[in-house]
Amino acid sequence: MEIHQIRYFLAVCDTLNFTRAAEACNVSQPALTRAIKALEDELGGELLRRERNRTHLTELGRMVREPLALALAETERTKREAAAFLSLGDAPLSMGVMYTIGPARLVAMLDHLYRAQPGIQIKLRDGTPAGVLAALMAGETELAVLSRPETPPERLDLVPLYRERFVIAFPPGHRFNKLNAVRLEDMEGENYLLRAECELRDVIRRTREARGVNMTIRCQSQREDWIQSMILAGLGCAFMPESMPMMQGIETRPLMEEELQREICLAMVAGRRFSPAVRAFVGLAAKFAGGRAAD
Repeated sequence: MEIHQIRYFLAVCDTLNFTRAAEACNVSQPALTRAIKALEDELGGELLRRERNRTHLTELGRMVREPLALALAETERTKREAAAFLSLGDAPLSMGVMYTIGPARLVAMLDHLYRAQPGIQIKLRDGTPAGVLAALMAGETELAVLSRPETPPERLDLVPLYRERFVIAFPPGHRFNKLNAVRLEDMEGENYLLRAECELRDVIRRTREARGVNMTIRCQSQREDWIQSMILAGLGCAFMPESMPMMQGIETRPLMEEELQREICLAMVAGRRFSPAVRAFVGLAAKFAGGRAAD
């Protein structure tokens, strides 16, 4: 069953005249008649009966008219949506973002993307580093913005976006307030609040153990709001990414250790077929990473 056959049949249903239906469909009358005859052969019976100058629907024609009209409407709607998708006129893009990544730099990138491709619709899904990566690998998201994994999966392609340092976060009135920057050795004897989902957790542990820095872990939690609330309560200090939004009142100082930095990347799964929306975002991300984004 061909779409043009359905369209010709419905045109005759509307006009009850083969000549006018052919004109409306911009085809010759013999071509229209042949298409409807082919449709009747496939359905196994007459759909239209011509008696002299009068045309009317058979019982079978009346029965199939509405289902065929619905099928044609759905097909046309799908074609319009596909065309809009391929032209970025109405293109969705699902993207996972680690919840520890501050929005400032990404919002600037999204602003450029929306101005260049106003039809793109982005659905953001935040989560832990492991959760964001798992959703990407499972195909639940098309892209992910995350910290470069220590051992990335083989199929993962990464576009570096930027690097950011870690800071030490502490309560008001803490002795670190008098310092311009904090060395890891300055943490000796401090109460430490461990962020369980910190991607540099193992790096921090290995570095302080290598330098013989002893800290007392007062609490560990996956909840960033709990960690920050405990900092404000004076229960300890924590290592935080520089761009992470902080509760009002929390003080921070940069860490002097160059190794305590993270690289934020745009991740995608190699070999997958990407939509135009994904390709547009990846291209823009590469320009941002190279410092070539237009204002």
